[in-house]
Amino acid sequence: MEAAPAPTDTSPIAVASADTPSIGLQTIAMAYSDYTMKSFEEARSFVEKLSGVRSLDKALEIQSEFARQAYETYAADSRKIRELYSDLVMKAFTPSKSPPAAR
Repeated sequence: MEAAPAPTDTSPIAVASADTPSIGLQTIAMAYSDYTMKSFEEARSFVEKLSGVRSLDKALEIQSEFARQAYETYAADSRKIRELYSDLVMKAFTPSKSPPAAR
């Protein structure tokens, strides 16, 4: 019994989407990794600062600063990751410039 021939769909959309995702997904994974590292460093710094505090006022000030900084980091990195996903989808569904191959 012979094996069925492998599909040879070389339409421009198939070619474009086959090449694009690995690069886009690696970029998105790196953006998540960067965000995780930033968040971890901010939390570590917060704990170090908080451990040396002797007054409630100073502790509340440090906590407020940490919350503000954590929110800003989250908002900026979420926007960046959202744009990366948007670019990935746009590239995946954009036909390539080369004409379809003859069959």
